[in-house]
Amino acid sequence: MAKKLIKKWFPNQDRIRHHQHLQFLGRRLHDPNLWHLNRRSVAGAFAVGLFCAMLPIPFQMVVAAVLAVLLRVNLPISVMLVWITNPLTMGPIFYFAYRLGLLLLGLPAMSVEDATSFDWLVEHWDEIWEPLLLGSLLIGLVLALLGYVGMRLFWRWHVLQRWQERRRRRLARRRQRRE
Repeated sequence: MAKKLIKKWFPNQDRIRHHQHLQFLGRRLHDPNLWHLNRRSVAGAFAVGLFCAMLPIPFQMVVAAVLAVLLRVNLPISVMLVWITNPLTMGPIFYFAYRLGLLLLGLPAMSVEDATSFDWLVEHWDEIWEPLLLGSLLIGLVLALLGYVGMRLFWRWHVLQRWQERRRRRLARRRQRRE
């Protein structure tokens, strides 16, 4: 059930295999593990995608794709999860990461009255990059771990539910035969 829904939203494998920006990965893009939906592949894809989503860099999707190929986890899920950080969510997420980095480094916070402009960001980059990177990496690692464990647990729960449903149906059929 869940597999059919997920596969419905997957991009075409041939299209990704022949994408010009991923050609440097060569034959690795033909690995069937990149496209399979199983517990290991999906849980690993969640870890990769959530970690890469928290990286304060451009081209997060390319990083997620490369890591998915190298780790042999589901490529489309890894790339799609990067969209958690989008133009609407990026500001609050990276501000929280910056504040966390400040806390961990024991640095004072900067005044951010004019921090909404790109010019302010460029001008103060040398002061904010360390706490931003530290906070982003920490959040990314925590989310990757939670995503991996959470997906493994969810997958197991889903399988157990299906087994129980099958068992209920078998018992109901046995009861009908007895009657």
